[in-house]
Amino acid sequence: MTLLVLGLVLFLGTHSFSMARGSRAALIGRIGEGPYKGLYSLLSLAGIVLVSIGYGQYRADGYIPVWDPPVWTRHLALLLVLIAFICFVAAYLPGHIKARLKHPMLAGVKIWALAHLIANGDLGSILLFGSFLVWAVLARISAKRRDVAAQHGGTAAPAGWRNDILAVAIGVAAYLAFVFWLHPWLIGVPVLPMRA
Repeated sequence: MTLLVLGLVLFLGTHSFSMARGSRAALIGRIGEGPYKGLYSLLSLAGIVLVSIGYGQYRADGYIPVWDPPVWTRHLALLLVLIAFICFVAAYLPGHIKARLKHPMLAGVKIWALAHLIANGDLGSILLFGSFLVWAVLARISAKRRDVAAQHGGTAAPAGWRNDILAVAIGVAAYLAFVFWLHPWLIGVPVLPMRA
């Protein structure tokens, strides 16, 4: 579990540093924006790799049970993750969904993390998804204080629903691909019982 913790500290620490606007600006001023983005990307990638390897090792060594989630939480998690996928896509397609949520990527991370927390009762999952949930909540509070939405043209929704329909369609398609193929292949854990 050491690699998992190290990966979380590296990945979420890097992402949390961007909330410290003064320190971030000072570092960019010292090394330049290009090198900062490169370093940020490199550390984030290293963190994700360590999280993946660490969580895989943890699973291989055997889950450490903390609580036993009821079966209905898995069904609820499936619905919540669908909503999270739509939020992820809506972050890149300005529309009514993005205007309403203001920060759909962070909303998606919170929903995704919560879904996995309620469906998994082992220590590694609580550590992994709980960390992402805490980070997303803190990031949303930080973004609210900075009023990032106003810096990107405000929260007014564009006329029409085209981007919202696209966000839902793409989100559903990506969700189905992940449920049926990508989650078992990439994560090594089947989502649906029939795929076990």
